[in-house]
This record gives sequence, C-alpha cells and structure tokens, in this order.
Amino acid sequence: MNRAATTAIDDNAKFTLSGIFILAILVMLFMLSACGFKLRGQISSLPFKTLYVAAPPGHTIGSDLRRAVGASTTTKIVDSTEEAEAILQVINASNERRILSISGGGRVREFELIFRISTRLVDNQGIEIAPASEIILTRILPFLDAQILAKEAEEQMLYRDMQSDAVQQIIWRLSTVHRPGAPADNTHLN
Repeated sequence: MNRAATTAIDDNAKFTLSGIFILAILVMLFMLSACGFKLRGQISSLPFKTLYVAAPPGHTIGSDLRRAVGASTTTKIVDSTEEAEAILQVINASNERRILSISGGGRVREFELIFRISTRLVDNQGIEIAPASEIILTRILPFLDAQILAKEAEEQMLYRDMQSDAVQQIIWRLSTVHRPGAPADNTHLN
C-alpha cells in the first residue's frame, strides 16, 4: 500500500472512533436527562405559588432567602402574610464561635464556627405545614495572632458561605413539602 492510502485509512479510523465517542456522550446525556437528573440548585417550583418570608430584623438571612426563592423558583415572594399561601418563619439565626484547640502556650490555634438556623412553614391561617427544623453548619478556622485582621475577614466570609449553604438547604426542604389537602407531587423523586 502506498503512504496516501494508509493515511486515508488512519483518518477514517480516527473519524469513526471520534464519532463513536460523541455518540456515547450523547447517549449518556440523554439517559441522565431521562432519569430526571438535575444539577444542584435547579429547583423550578415549590408546592405553593406565593411565599412570605418572616425573618428576624437586622439579619441578612431574610433578604437572602427572598432573593434565592425569587431567582431560582417560580414561587412569587409577597410583602404581606395575607397575600401568601405559605409563610416561612425564620425562628432563629445565629453565629457562634467555639475554641477547638489551644497551643501549649495557652493561645487559641483553631476555632469552630457554627451557623444555626431554625425555620418552620405555616399557611396564612397559621396552620403548620412543616414543623420547626434546624440546620447547623460548621467550619474550622485556623487562628494565628499575627494575622488577626485577615482571620476576622476570613471568619466573616465563612459565615456568609454557611448562610448561603443554609439558604439552599431551606429551599430544598421547601421543595419537598406536601401541603395538607394538596395532591402529592412526586416529580422531584425521579
């Protein structure tokens, strides 16, 4: 065989292999979409059309919840409890810091940062839809006296990160709520 014929056969083999590879990827993507696979954070609807978020004044958790529900779901955030089908009550949201380890000289080496949030869901008549639940998130903050300002900024960043995680967990929990008297929607279980 001449060199041109060998090159043409090699090119055909490469083309066939790349075509099989692309076909295999397309089949996998089709199978994932057919089974109901969704990327994290892709909740399209909650079991109620309108929601009021009642959060403690002075804490950013209320505005974060309103923004996340409004941006990632079809549920409308309303400004009064009378307009809402459901009311998300943030009972408590707090940041805590606990000493995790101490050096031989008695100086703090690590803190454990704790973010706690308690919520419950009621309808506009005050009837409980979902009982009070608590989310507790923790992070470890290594500490050095020489970097006090940097560690304070890192601590605040970790608290914001935990609050963001808690907001996503709350939305996921809201998406699994079954309202009394409403037909069960099992589309999220696929």
